[in-house]
Amino acid sequence: MRLSPLVDRYDQLILDLDGCVWIGGEPTPGAAEAIAALRAAGKRLAFATNNPRHGADEYVRRLWAAGIRASAGDVVTVGGALQHLLAETRAGRTAFVIGTPPLIAHVADAGLRVLNGTPRAEHAEVVVVAGTDQVTYDDLRVASLAVQRGAELLATGRDPTYPMPDGMWPGGGAILAAVEVTTGKEATIVGKPEPQLLLTALDRLGPGRTLVVGDRLDADVAAAARAGLDAALVLSGGTSREEAEAATRPRPVAIADTLAALVAGERP
Repeated sequence: MRLSPLVDRYDQLILDLDGCVWIGGEPTPGAAEAIAALRAAGKRLAFATNNPRHGADEYVRRLWAAGIRASAGDVVTVGGALQHLLAETRAGRTAFVIGTPPLIAHVADAGLRVLNGTPRAEHAEVVVVAGTDQVTYDDLRVASLAVQRGAELLATGRDPTYPMPDGMWPGGGAILAAVEVTTGKEATIVGKPEPQLLLTALDRLGPGRTLVVGDRLDADVAAAARAGLDAALVLSGGTSREEAEAATRPRPVAIADTLAALVAGERP
């Protein structure tokens, strides 16, 4: 695959995973070939994901299973960013977590005492909300009570949906909305659209002209703008063509049907 003139202008790319590289773990059409072409052309790559469901090692395993070469150093996860933030600023506090076991492990590894399943959970000092398909009403109740009693509310993102092969599933933002509406409190966001994930990826990639590629205006393109980076939008995930073409600020430098179409320069 020959690179498009637009993509070839960049030294390195930061790629979103869900909705861009794959949907439900199934690669978007031509994604593996596009990423191989980028590597063959000497482009440096990083994968930055707002999905907190897995750790970096699991994402590497899934990438290889999809035919995409990657190492742990290539993957920047919101769970890792959350762990770094908590370890630097909130170690020693108690926490209640809505999230998957890997996300809960990130919180514990940051030095917080996780109170999930204990009588003191409603009195946690920090509440963390992330995407998961195992949330219960009791989780929402405990999180909301803890926040009402003064707990700090953090979340990995506001993505309202999660792209899957059969359609859009509720994302972490949908779960977070229940807690915010109940408590009247607004969460501090760790992942995109905040720029930290992309800045961490830049630290790993090094200097060079950088293009961010994602499928959401409100997360990927917005985070790139806050990080001072160019962004391209693909339509394989959570954004329609009408929404993409109507975008003004921030506006992507390119719109393509898929990652492969962007890399090859196919017109949408």
